[in-house]
Amino acid sequence: MKRALVLILLLSACKEDVAQSLDPVALTPDAVGHYCQMNLLEHEGPKAQVHLGGLPGAPLFFSQVRDAVAYARLPEQSHPILAIWVNDMGAPGATWAEPGAANWIDARSAHFVVGSSREGGMGAPELVPFARLEDAAAFASAHGGAVMALNAIPDDAVTAPVAQTPEDDADFERRLKALSQKAGG
Repeated sequence: MKRALVLILLLSACKEDVAQSLDPVALTPDAVGHYCQMNLLEHEGPKAQVHLGGLPGAPLFFSQVRDAVAYARLPEQSHPILAIWVNDMGAPGATWAEPGAANWIDARSAHFVVGSSREGGMGAPELVPFARLEDAAAFASAHGGAVMALNAIPDDAVTAPVAQTPEDDADFERRLKALSQKAGG
């Protein structure tokens, strides 16, 4: 009995608690959006990543910043959110077509342009993040919108439905028909 107790104490003393990294992960061709399961590098506009407690592997990536903010506000979270990183669209070399693979900033300190004329990678209105207030103000001046902190972004800016056009409906019907024909042989 004493040996078992000593063994348990020795094993527990040797156990190392591995801290979960909250560092942002660079985008690679393997990164896919959490909701759409599509390759992030195939979509324009800023991206986001969410790190969840108890899941030390890869973070959840989002094709649009708006989607990550909506995810963070959902009441059904199974794991605590430890960090949200977003592309700094004011970083050197960041463009709408290529927002950057490693220019991440903490969403809690970012300045977001809300309500601009720019659409994100999935065709929805986008929350455009910047590290510097001056860059956000210049973007808002050029593309419309208002500069806000993360906690000031209204829920309807991240959850409002995206208007569909007749062309969208026709494209959906075409793709659905093609899938049905493929499945039927």
